[in-house]
Amino acid sequence: MQVIDWDLAVTTGTRLVRPGPQVSREEARQAVTELRTLSREAEGHVRQFTKIHTETAPQPATIVDRPGWIKANVQGFRVVLEPLTQRMSANASQTPAIVSAVGSRITGVEVGAVLAFLASRVLGQYELFLPPDPTGQEPVGRLTLVAPNIVHAEREMGVNPHDFRLWVCLHEETHRVQFTGVTWLREYVRSQMTEFLLASDLDLPTILERLRNAADTVADVVRGGEGNLIDAIQSPAQKEILDRLTAVMTLVEGHGDYVMDAVGPSVVPSVAEIRSKFAQRREGGSRLDRTVRRLLGIELKMKQYAEGSAFVRTVVDRVGMDDFNKIWTSPETLPTTPELADPNAWISRVIGTPALPA
Repeated sequence: MQVIDWDLAVTTGTRLVRPGPQVSREEARQAVTELRTLSREAEGHVRQFTKIHTETAPQPATIVDRPGWIKANVQGFRVVLEPLTQRMSANASQTPAIVSAVGSRITGVEVGAVLAFLASRVLGQYELFLPPDPTGQEPVGRLTLVAPNIVHAEREMGVNPHDFRLWVCLHEETHRVQFTGVTWLREYVRSQMTEFLLASDLDLPTILERLRNAADTVADVVRGGEGNLIDAIQSPAQKEILDRLTAVMTLVEGHGDYVMDAVGPSVVPSVAEIRSKFAQRREGGSRLDRTVRRLLGIELKMKQYAEGSAFVRTVVDRVGMDDFNKIWTSPETLPTTPELADPNAWISRVIGTPALPA
């Protein structure tokens, strides 16, 4: 049973996505070459600063355009959703074939539309979940940079292109170092995502109730409300799992934001200007753009960057990088949601001594 028509998702996404900025062939070649070089340079800075050791050999980033990013993310979604697909396939006899066929095409169009919206905004990402290679071996991950979006952003903000590209690479390379240097972290995130998916209520009455909640949320957000679709469609059992998943991703994203700014002054001369303009850019956009971001939970992700970065900065300032890195010891040493808002509580629990005043 196919839950989502993935081919239709790719077709829809690539058809709807807006074209990138106008660049000459030479400008495009130069941007791709520089991003590959800077991704390698950034990894050295990140390893030295974070003191996270990884046995994984450095690899240059994969540079894609907007349709390429859509195709790559569909591959990742298929891997992530495989446990749910298998479960639904086991219960396929309970669902009429016509319902399954129509439903998969509807969700394929919806996923494609969401990816088209995101594909013009994402600067880069570390792809954790990829299909196995031809030998059946599962890749550890892949760093992807979306060249048209990086060029568009640097032009829109009027910042130094070299500095901005390195600044972006510092954030994304931090994620590669996190997930290759902390050997248990990738599987922990995968297990939480699988548990979240399998906690779904899949009977028809519940699905209809979730759809009604989603419709109400859309109407509320259009009127200026603060809801999002993720909260609207999850089951009660999923809320606790999502809380753990949100906490670890807040740490991971905040750590990336902290590192890109902390390393920045020594290698990115205009980092202060970039950060200021980038923060303004995150808050901008049309009313429709802000509404869609809120619906998709992107506004929540922006808050994660800020809260996670503040947590990391406070802990490192008070106990140093070596003690901060005890956070990567095991799932038990990760901060809870309350500790993210109260770094001293995490310091007391994990480091074992009260934090000194800043």
